[in-house]
Amino acid sequence: MLLYIMIISNMMVDRHHFIPRLVSLEKLLAGKSHFLFGPRQTGKTWLINKELAHCRIYNLLRSETFALLSREPQRIRQEVGSSEQFVVIDEIQRLPQLLNEVQLLIEERGLRFLLTGSSARKLRRGGTNLLGGRARVSYLHPFVMKELGERFHLQRALSWGLLPSIYLSTAPAEDLQAYVGLYLAEEIAAEAAVRNIPAFSRFLTVAALCNGRLINYAAIASDAQVAASTVRQYFFLLRDTLIGWPLPCLGTTVKRKPLSTDKFYFFDVGVVRHLQGGGALRLGAPGTGEAFETFLHHELRSFCSYRGRGSLHYWRSRSGFEVDFILDERVAIEVKAKRNVSARDLRGLRALREEKLLEHYLVVSLEENERRVDGLHILPWRRFLDDLWDGRWEV
Repeated sequence: MLLYIMIISNMMVDRHHFIPRLVSLEKLLAGKSHFLFGPRQTGKTWLINKELAHCRIYNLLRSETFALLSREPQRIRQEVGSSEQFVVIDEIQRLPQLLNEVQLLIEERGLRFLLTGSSARKLRRGGTNLLGGRARVSYLHPFVMKELGERFHLQRALSWGLLPSIYLSTAPAEDLQAYVGLYLAEEIAAEAAVRNIPAFSRFLTVAALCNGRLINYAAIASDAQVAASTVRQYFFLLRDTLIGWPLPCLGTTVKRKPLSTDKFYFFDVGVVRHLQGGGALRLGAPGTGEAFETFLHHELRSFCSYRGRGSLHYWRSRSGFEVDFILDERVAIEVKAKRNVSARDLRGLRALREEKLLEHYLVVSLEENERRVDGLHILPWRRFLDDLWDGRWEV
């Protein structure tokens, strides 16, 4: 069942939009308790208020709720009635000690919990084990094209990203600036994640400029004026706070030896473009290629996440041949933000095809019509995404 949520925030957003999401909280809780993680403003709280408004909800962003449960975590056990089946704790990372009460209620009374948060870092740091298998973990991502339907506009997505409150905003540039400031203030400074906020802020800018590239810790450390060991810690922090994800290299090729270095992609093209100093983007202008690739990375990662299985890699040989994405070790995907894909653009796919490992070799582009060249499949981006979400490339 598709969920319909109204995106409302303190930002300047059109309040009349109802957008279907692919995550169903009822389905998540049908089998087991769940952690639902996602970056800030992906819509977790509004999903809760829309679908689970009839349940008991503890929102730890409310100061009075936070203060009360900080003093008396056992209040949850005392307040939950015997007839209740589901309980929601929003922003659970703010009070990791509540997981002891949650575990007791799961074991003794069979309750199912939805535990949401923008980071699992504090939960792990506090010595908790995410309930030792008593709850599954799912993620909520920014919008994908399938959710937006006719409301999706590629140029807007590449310019401002797909965070719901920003994609629908009437002032996306100002709201992106506020979002990055909120991340530094609440995810990093308030949680004491790092001691040197100016150094982390410099790193964040340099890391954004390296988005979608091989991670070179020494070069980033030099540009950000911090130690290489600190850069490694900062990258772990980006992943823990769900701001970005490493992309490993496919290592099974034989004829051409692959690299072993990860790439790194930020979770949202609008956020990374803001950190890079970008603004509104015209298709074909400088920066279109990287933005288009980051957008497709988001769609592919979200697809793997929402179906609950699958893998995503890139491939690059030591001799320099490269393919942007490998889905499920079956589908090779080269991304080209071009209206006319040339023979030169197919070199990486042809080199990888010599390994005879994969089933499909695709180029996703800005071309308007589908075509085949020497067995390689050139697809318009919208057709590729429609096929992806319809399951064409699944086993």
